[in-house]
Amino acid sequence: MTDLKTSTDQRQVMEDFFGSYRAFTAKPDEMLARRGLSRVHHRILFFIAHKPGMSISELLTLLGVSKQALNIPLRQLVEMQLVESVTSADDKRKRLLGLTAAGTKLEQTLRREQIRVLQRVFAEVGEDAVAGWLAVNRVMCKSLG
Repeated sequence: MTDLKTSTDQRQVMEDFFGSYRAFTAKPDEMLARRGLSRVHHRILFFIAHKPGMSISELLTLLGVSKQALNIPLRQLVEMQLVESVTSADDKRKRLLGLTAAGTKLEQTLRREQIRVLQRVFAEVGEDAVAGWLAVNRVMCKSLG
């Protein structure tokens, strides 16, 4: 189904996309909810884990959100001692972000759950399907920039 001419095809593709995202995030969302956290907190932890020492401005760009939208969840993560925010040595106005030991442990636990889902699905569909799926995701990511 490479052609989405009918509304039925369009709806089915979107429904599958939303369903797969729900399957990908369900277990981590449960784990986060037990701590009073949500999907946005997970996204913050994920990106800081993969680029420690990034500035708040860089995180805003990666997340595609406003300063106002980031303020409360980032502050909560700092207050919960999952994220640390330190002043940059070269620019006292810049804050650099990193995960604490507890933040690293939580992010790794959440990521491990999502890797399990991907590994199970990838094993089921095979290499060609995985390559196609990865290609679609890369092109969709590029469409943002």
